Amino acid sequence: MTKLADHLSIGQVSERSGVPHTALRFYEDRGLISSERSAGNQRRYSRTVLRRIAFIRAAQRVGLSLEEISAALATLPRDHAPTKADWARLSRNWQDELDARIDALQRLRDRLTGCVGCGCLSLRMCGLYNQDDQMARFGPGARLLKPVVEGGA
Repeated sequence: MTKLADHLSIGQVSERSGVPHTALRFYEDRGLISSERSAGNQRRYSRTVLRRIAFIRAAQRVGLSLEEISAALATLPRDHAPTKADWARLSRNWQDELDARIDALQRLRDRLTGCVGCGCLSLRMCGLYNQDDQMARFGPGARLLKPVVEGGA
């Protein structure tokens, strides 16, 4: 059996992960993944980067920001592939956040048909667009901004 290479080129990582070269460079610039440089100054990625990329893509699909993803990846080992226990710990940390997002999406789904059909077009009272609006009682407009004074700033 042939031993797999320890490091992959950017083209190999792109092909294996389905992520374009540009996105890989972007992830690297943001510190989400890392590479080493070959003697010819070419990027070489550890095989473990494929799992990190899969994680990044899955987290993006569920709506997590790159900042949230970066913070989570910072808790994982960089020198070896994360273990099942590493992934379990990370997913437990996100459980409440993901449950809240799922709940919000379900409420949106359940209210959307009635809202679109109601025709009120009220930004002041709309439960989807302006949920829990605390400033509506003070009237329309940007109530917290300072008014512009004529002839000055």
